[in-house]
Amino acid sequence: MSTDLVEQAKKSAAYKAVDENFPESAKVVGIGSGSTVIYVAERLGQLRNKSGFVCIPTGFQSKQLIIDNGLSLGSIEQYSNIDIAFDGADEVDTDLNLIKGGGACLFQEKLVAIASKQFIVVADYRKRSPSKLGIQWTKGVPIEIVPNSYAKITNDLYDLGAKKVILRQGGSSKAGPVVTDNNNFLIDADFGEIADPVKLHTQIKLLVGVVETGLFTDITTKAYFGEENGQVGVLTK
Repeated sequence: MSTDLVEQAKKSAAYKAVDENFPESAKVVGIGSGSTVIYVAERLGQLRNKSGFVCIPTGFQSKQLIIDNGLSLGSIEQYSNIDIAFDGADEVDTDLNLIKGGGACLFQEKLVAIASKQFIVVADYRKRSPSKLGIQWTKGVPIEIVPNSYAKITNDLYDLGAKKVILRQGGSSKAGPVVTDNNNFLIDADFGEIADPVKLHTQIKLLVGVVETGLFTDITTKAYFGEENGQVGVLTK
């Protein structure tokens, strides 16, 4: 599979997502993160009326995308009603449920998504599950937590049926755990294939110390996929 073909497919999916869904009257637009969203920001930056709307980032990367493409930068504190948002995903199931948070921005991504009238996902074909969540993305459900709750929540997640629970580490660039933009920790909990993401999200969210989960349910309007053959696939409810 040619890397160039994959990138072209990502670009085609992003451009099509913007062209088919962006409202002419839009005043506030959410911009997420990921390798495909780069092309979303590029396309928005080509619009003639780009000075007529403000863009809300979900993290540092998306803030830079907004600035680099000459778009107007705003914040969710200023604009809590968003006309449309575009974001990537780590996995999308056949019911448009998502796993997000591989890039450690899940809370702000969900905040922007929930505040949006339309939430459009753009990704490549490798992020599409043939059925349930947990098939393509096997690193576990990302969960943002208050730092001093990690030991208790780890035990709770095993009680809920998790196969493996890991406190995400910073790797070679940081000694110790990843710290989110909200100064929290991240846990990745592998539940295998997820039969009921709504139920699992609710169970995890009720644990004291959990800020948010990377399970996005009943939020997504459409998903656009850059296919292996260079074409664009679209999934709608």
